[in-house]
Amino acid sequence: MAENSYGWTNFYMEFANRLMDYKHDRSRLIQKIKKVYEDINIKLPKLESDNNPTDIDPFTVFGLFNKGISNSNRILIIEGLAAELGIKADVPESFEGIPVLNNLKSTFYWFKGERGEHDIDNLWSLFIAALEFSDDNTEINKQAFCKIYDAALLQQGVKWNITMGLYWIRPYSYINLDSRNRQFISDPQNMPPDFTEKVKDMLNEVPSGSEYLEITELCKAAFETGKYEYKTFPELSYYAWITALNSNEPKPGEKSNAAHIRWTGAIIQALRDLGGSAVPAEVRKKIIENEKLTPEKVSVKRGKTKVNKFENEVAFARNDLVAAGYIDGSVHGVWSLTEAGWKVNVTDKLASDLFKQNVAKSPSVKSRGVDALADNKIDAVRYWIYAPGRGAVKWEECCEKDIMLLGWEEVGDLSTFASKEEMKQKMKEVYGEENSYKNSVHATWQFANDMKPGDVVFVKKGVYGIIGRGVVESDYEYDVERTDYNNIRHVKWTHKGDWTISHQTPQKTLTDITPYSDFVQQIKELFDGDVLDADEDEAVVRESYTADDFLAEVFMDRETYDNIAAVLKIKKNIILQGAPGVGKTYAAKRLAYSVMGQKDTDRVMMVQFHQSYSYEDFIMGFRPTEKGFEIRTGPFYNFCKKAEVDSENDYFFIIDEINRGNLSKIFGELFMLIENDKRGIELQLLYKDEKFSVPENVYIIGMMNTADRSLALLDYALRRRFAFIDLKPGFSSEGFKAYRESLNSEKFNRLTDCVESLNREIAEDESLGDGFCIGHSYFCNLKPETVNDKILSGIVEYEFVPLLKEYWFDEPSNIRDWTDKLRRAVK
Repeated sequence: MAENSYGWTNFYMEFANRLMDYKHDRSRLIQKIKKVYEDINIKLPKLESDNNPTDIDPFTVFGLFNKGISNSNRILIIEGLAAELGIKADVPESFEGIPVLNNLKSTFYWFKGERGEHDIDNLWSLFIAALEFSDDNTEINKQAFCKIYDAALLQQGVKWNITMGLYWIRPYSYINLDSRNRQFISDPQNMPPDFTEKVKDMLNEVPSGSEYLEITELCKAAFETGKYEYKTFPELSYYAWITALNSNEPKPGEKSNAAHIRWTGAIIQALRDLGGSAVPAEVRKKIIENEKLTPEKVSVKRGKTKVNKFENEVAFARNDLVAAGYIDGSVHGVWSLTEAGWKVNVTDKLASDLFKQNVAKSPSVKSRGVDALADNKIDAVRYWIYAPGRGAVKWEECCEKDIMLLGWEEVGDLSTFASKEEMKQKMKEVYGEENSYKNSVHATWQFANDMKPGDVVFVKKGVYGIIGRGVVESDYEYDVERTDYNNIRHVKWTHKGDWTISHQTPQKTLTDITPYSDFVQQIKELFDGDVLDADEDEAVVRESYTADDFLAEVFMDRETYDNIAAVLKIKKNIILQGAPGVGKTYAAKRLAYSVMGQKDTDRVMMVQFHQSYSYEDFIMGFRPTEKGFEIRTGPFYNFCKKAEVDSENDYFFIIDEINRGNLSKIFGELFMLIENDKRGIELQLLYKDEKFSVPENVYIIGMMNTADRSLALLDYALRRRFAFIDLKPGFSSEGFKAYRESLNSEKFNRLTDCVESLNREIAEDESLGDGFCIGHSYFCNLKPETVNDKILSGIVEYEFVPLLKEYWFDEPSNIRDWTDKLRRAVK
């Protein structure tokens, strides 16, 4: 049980009592609310269509600090209201388990012109009746409560939220029936079976007053049995909250484990039926028989590559079982139960746990190049500008249904197209050959394929108008039931309003504006100080990442990793150097994760230096605008400022090709400040009347190729400020050995053995040396089904042979001999 989990109840009940003083003087209450928001410098939420509220109900007042905002803002608002209303109870610091409103539906009334004449009066009457009935449980007070409750329930804006409001004002008397609590109390594991049976029908829609009180009394009776750890409604809500946090339901952007839960047990049972061992096709056939799956079910295909959904999910579930030791994965093409597999009882919880463990620890080996810093499960947020129809005609529907819509419905399901060209041809077929459809194809392709859960969408209207903000929650869907705008994604809309920006918005229906950081920042600033969605603003649980995870993904031995991590913590600045292909770029980000202990992309940033890179690009400088020039800050300045306000956490700035830039020119007067013993010391900036320092919690990881002949020797200033780490090819590491065994390819083994022999000769060559050895990442990102003659020959011909010609340009016999050896290895 969390400490002080219910400390909030005293404050909430006294707050309700104080609101009674304003039941006939609501204008004074509104003035106090406005003053609080002015004093704490937070934008007042929209309480009326013209942003000028003249009346307010008590439940909406509670909603000011019970909605999707950060705990720090909640406390600021509560402290301000407590001071204005003279509340003596301690301001709560923990809000665990307290239900919150949707930011877009945070008033209990509709705005002027849409609500009834007495709607707000009725809410005050319900508030008073609820307090009186709670404090004096008589039949008369009960009837009065039910009557006004039923009247309020007929009003626009009142649904399940009314039970949340009643819970806020008297948490020990009234039950909260938000979706989380309804799900919790409907489960016979959490409440008596006779209770769940009685309330089942009452929870299908918002209950009447008498039904609501009956549910309340039935819950209290269940508490009194002593069979449950929760004895009060606050305790019940807290346990429901904890259960929801630990449930198997995927969060936005998180991969669902439902298929794994289903097929994990099915695989074990199929193998038992087949005597403990079988080829994959036999296992799948047995699962189909056992589960009585229809041909339609097992023939579904998905994705751009049209893989079989059933076969793919079964294969992934099998991987979970191999990782857990229930299936022997040593023999390629045969699935065999281990001794543990014969004995295991596969429950849904076990299947879910296996899935989560395997996701957290499975290697995600990638090829070098543009994908070297990519993560399978951690992707940077992208920002989009979106127009919901011409003149934003679909915006209200989008808000109401929590979706975003795209037209071009005559084209059909966008996920069926394998390429943009194929989509373009379909548009020409449907709409005519006159247009190029270049922009339309790009937008629809991105909507279906590039956008992902977690991305942020800004909604535009006209050229300079921004009318909303939201976070994408689903993959692309084609809704055949709609008559228009059939292409949809589910979105949690966090803001709705009317803002104006100085920068002209793109004309396309959908545009990825992520690369235009200044433009993104200008739009984001519109919402500064406004309330944000709880999922984004409150603490996010990050996926853990340990040294073991690093060693599973980066082919390096434990001793080398420990030394690198220790040097980084002490020196604060290191350079990973080595030949191309040793995995410098791939290792850098994962090194940062392992030191942080979690995968947090918000605390890692990467730039690449080049000969033209300057102080103005890196720190700050003048940039042209429509009106002339203005000072713009660069990535390192912004990163340091971000780290400065989060001093308890480490931040990692990664610089690729660090030796290609003029470090003295790029860092300018800050070059001294990056030294480990100069952190926190302030210097005057060149372009701005400001003292600046590099925070203690900022670590710099640089990368450079030792085989780059075009670069001059590094100057002493750079060498003195950085520790240099040599990365070697990882062919002998345990991780690469396991990867090699998993491929089960004789030709792959011969080729890697040949490369190791080649590396020994390169190392012994006086004109080359260790820094020119061929790295292991040329061989990464392969799978048993993709290790074929074409792939291996391609590595030899297009990767290694050109490299040898560069290394031994003056020794053609060496080139010829080793080219022959490499080619023979893959024949």
